[in-house]
Amino acid sequence: MTLSVIGAGYGRTGTLSLKAALEHLGYVKCHHMIEVLQNPGEADLWMAAAGRVSRGEVVDWETLLEGYRATVDWPACHFYRELAKHYPRAKVVLTVRDPLAWYQSMTATTLKVIQEGLASGRIDPEKGNLGTELVVKAAFNGILDDPEHGVEAFKRHTREVESAIEPDRLLIFDVREGWAPLCAFLDRPVPTEPFPRTNARDEFHDIFFGGGADAS
Repeated sequence: MTLSVIGAGYGRTGTLSLKAALEHLGYVKCHHMIEVLQNPGEADLWMAAAGRVSRGEVVDWETLLEGYRATVDWPACHFYRELAKHYPRAKVVLTVRDPLAWYQSMTATTLKVIQEGLASGRIDPEKGNLGTELVVKAAFNGILDDPEHGVEAFKRHTREVESAIEPDRLLIFDVREGWAPLCAFLDRPVPTEPFPRTNARDEFHDIFFGGGADAS
């Protein structure tokens, strides 16, 4: 099974809704951070992949993403360039939203979880985890309490994706647009069902910690 859709958008841009939408369109399964939380040991595989990429080594993407037809959210969005190169026929979807609203949502959810994990000792600051390495360091350059910096980090990522991916291979997508642009881009019929809406800020804790999931 080969990857057909690569999500380049950061978390908190409607990625869980996009996951549900893609799976409804037949891209089963779609990888999302929630899979990492629900599958012990997978985080270590992604951390190892990050290390190999940083050293310029080859990653066995076929094994890491075995059984998946699409990816969204972290950790895969961090590797969108490598995945786009490895899967040259895959299309890329960059989910976007208002940058300040994104930063505020990140602060209230993902970054809050990471900071609480560091403060409690649940996350080893020396060893780190996917959140500290791919979000805090890579996406935010270690600066979490500056809205202007956070907004620019989001805008910079958008610019980088637009520059790195060929225009005919890229969809810049706000999930509020619903099915039409996504289905046109993927050449899929528009479903009669409403576009999925999930993982709003007030649902975050139940989704990511329900059933004993560990955010570390």
